[in-house]
Amino acid sequence: MPTFIVQGRYTKDAIHGMMAKPEDRGPEVAKLVEAFGGKMHGYYVTFGDHDFLMVCEGPDEKAVASAVLVAAAGGGVTDLKTTVAMTSAEAKDVFAKAGEGAKAFRPAGS
Repeated sequence: MPTFIVQGRYTKDAIHGMMAKPEDRGPEVAKLVEAFGGKMHGYYVTFGDHDFLMVCEGPDEKAVASAVLVAAAGGGVTDLKTTVAMTSAEAKDVFAKAGEGAKAFRPAGS
């Protein structure tokens, strides 16, 4: 299954809610990912441009996008960013395929 990194921010209301009633959101997020056929590898609270980062696997982009939409529709998160990730071994295969495909491509202006 492909690996995805999802980052986002909590809304002001979500932060106030978590301060009033602290909870570990990891198990709830894992259930959401699993509902779409995926598996969560980690859920982290971060400081900086984003408030959280999740690493998960999903059957495909549509499944993970659907899970992200559910989270966004709940109103507690915003500014979601999803990135497809691959291992260095997978990247090696991609570079090899790109090298083969480049032989059939003429760059613009050449």
